[in-house]
Amino acid sequence: MLKLIGMLIACLGVICVYDARLIAKKYFDFGNENEVSSGLKILGYIFSMTGGLIVFFTI
Repeated sequence: MLKLIGMLIACLGVICVYDARLIAKKYFDFGNENEVSSGLKILGYIFSMTGGLIVFFTI
């Protein structure tokens, strides 16, 4: 069960990295799109690494 949660977190992170520009356009419309997309990419990277570590270290 914990592996499934880790895989979902990792998938969410990868989607966030891949579609950061589209997510920034759709949900955050306050001006500077570049800063929002780079923040989403950083957040997605952290999510994907966290999910991968959960999957890797789950017995």
